[in-house]
Amino acid sequence: MALNYDELMATSVRDLKHSYSDKDTILYAQSIGLGRDPTDPRELAYVYEPALQAVPTMATVLVPDLIPADLGWNYTQVLHAEQRLQIHRPLPAAADIRIDKRVADVFDRGPKRGAMILFEAEARLAKDDSALFTAGATVLARGDGGFGGAPGKGPEPHRPPRREPDLACEFATRRDQALLFRLNGDRNPLHVDPRIAKAAGFPLPILHGLCTYGVAGHAVLRTICDYDLTLISGFDVRFSAPVLPGDTIRTDMWQDGNIVSFQCTAVEREVVVIRNGKCTLKS
Repeated sequence: MALNYDELMATSVRDLKHSYSDKDTILYAQSIGLGRDPTDPRELAYVYEPALQAVPTMATVLVPDLIPADLGWNYTQVLHAEQRLQIHRPLPAAADIRIDKRVADVFDRGPKRGAMILFEAEARLAKDDSALFTAGATVLARGDGGFGGAPGKGPEPHRPPRREPDLACEFATRRDQALLFRLNGDRNPLHVDPRIAKAAGFPLPILHGLCTYGVAGHAVLRTICDYDLTLISGFDVRFSAPVLPGDTIRTDMWQDGNIVSFQCTAVEREVVVIRNGKCTLKS
């Protein structure tokens, strides 16, 4: 079934109720690698209850089905291309939230290049209706171009400076990391079943894109912010290649005022896995 532009643009869900607990907050932090040095009090603050803090990038797993599977597209040909996040206030360690979700824009890139679809979700605290975060995702539906929608390429990506990185940080992912990260909500078998991964053209199950996103967020949180979560107000990336569990991810960073540009590379394979990264710091 071909995509329908008007139906896509009318796709929305309002006032979706969602709750998360301190267990969810700890699980997310550990699933992206925090707490591996349990003697570091800065990391311990994200995985231990007495003064528990929530990693800013956890917002991306708090929106159920931001990218739905039932939009009339060929879901097996859908690629998660970009992820965006604006933090309006620090995430509580546990909260009841309300979410509004919608399709924000659709671009028809033609029969051979697919369709680009932008999703957006706004979350607020249930107790006082205050804005918490805005999350966005861009997907490329490779098999659904040429449906007659508006042409276009989508928003221009952030461009990093043309100089050597100012800072870098390396984190090794674990071979079982996808098995832990999937407990945050994305149980796509592509990330756990070797047969399905092989059928999709991968040598083994790949790491979730949002896990790679979280590892990049951890790198900036550690290297630039010294684990002060209140400094991060935005975090945007463009995914360029999948990470294989066990890869070491190097995050190269360039800081210009309150903008941190970054790029992530799977070190052993010399493959860039995130491009055009942009972290906005509070002024």
